[in-house]
Amino acid sequence: MNKAPFFWDNYSDQPSVIKDKAYKKAMRKKFIFDYMKMFFSSILVLPFSILIMKLFQGKNESSNKEFIGLGVNLDKDDKNNTQQELIEELGVKNLIIRVPLWDIQNLDSYVEFAKSFNRLSSKNIVLNLMQDRAHIENKELFKKDLELIFSKFSSFVSEYQIGTTINRAKWGFFAVKEYLKFYKVAQDLRDEKFKNLTLIGPSTIDFEYYYNVRAMFNFYNIKYDKLSSLLYVDRRGAPSNTQYGFFDTKNKIDLLYCLCKLSSKTSDKIYITEVNWPLSNTAPYAPTSEKECVSNEEYSKYMIEYIEIAKKSKKIEKVFWHQLIAPGYGLVDNRDGKIVKLPQFYVLKELLNEN
Repeated sequence: MNKAPFFWDNYSDQPSVIKDKAYKKAMRKKFIFDYMKMFFSSILVLPFSILIMKLFQGKNESSNKEFIGLGVNLDKDDKNNTQQELIEELGVKNLIIRVPLWDIQNLDSYVEFAKSFNRLSSKNIVLNLMQDRAHIENKELFKKDLELIFSKFSSFVSEYQIGTTINRAKWGFFAVKEYLKFYKVAQDLRDEKFKNLTLIGPSTIDFEYYYNVRAMFNFYNIKYDKLSSLLYVDRRGAPSNTQYGFFDTKNKIDLLYCLCKLSSKTSDKIYITEVNWPLSNTAPYAPTSEKECVSNEEYSKYMIEYIEIAKKSKKIEKVFWHQLIAPGYGLVDNRDGKIVKLPQFYVLKELLNEN
């Protein structure tokens, strides 16, 4: 992600905040009409959805092993099969793997990395295709590189999250309109040449469902085969804590499911493709300020609560924990070249062995 003013933060595994305020302001201004559409559609859709969200009952029932997934990353690969061995120890069946479009020249390494997790036992893999401005602005470039990705992965990966974190400018999108056009490229290519693949979107982060409304209620000829959400609740503390006085994790899930039921642009199959809590005293690896950080014990407790709430709702198909190795928010700390399994590693292991 090297096109100015975008820079990748290797500590927290996410882009750095855009420091060029003039550029950011100009881009926001460019899409002012799309923000207006989001505002008015949200006024129409959200209040009604909140009123009726309890009417819809979930139907998804699965074991923890089918329900829980985990993120693994090529940039954490130490060439000693450490991640692969940790995944086997945990007993994880569902994996999500990031493939940054700006690193397309190393695509074969991502293919081999993904394949390596199937050597000892078969895995269900979701590829998280991460965007950059070059691929957002140049549709032909995106189509070319996407066809290469589909060609190399489709024999053993059928599910693809198209883009991620679309409501954060530092990730590259400045309006939902940009994302809808981006997704349409992927959908058209899939329909033309890769009909058996499943496309997942729109991948909004946090409880900002006005972005969901714009992405799910529009006149674009698109449809998400499954809906993805990066439903973090870490800034509230415990999953049972509320936002706006009413929206705890359960109610946030209820509202998201209701939007799916009302929208013609998606199925009601929902993946939560990222969630975690930042860990205390791990700066600069923690993705937030110390104020939001928690201890390993709190992290473990919140993990159990979150997964239990999501599963009991019967409205979520899978929850992918983010991620296996990450000193600031993961299950394993790899600082100084040492692999340290944190308490939450063993907690997830226990969860995966329960029904």
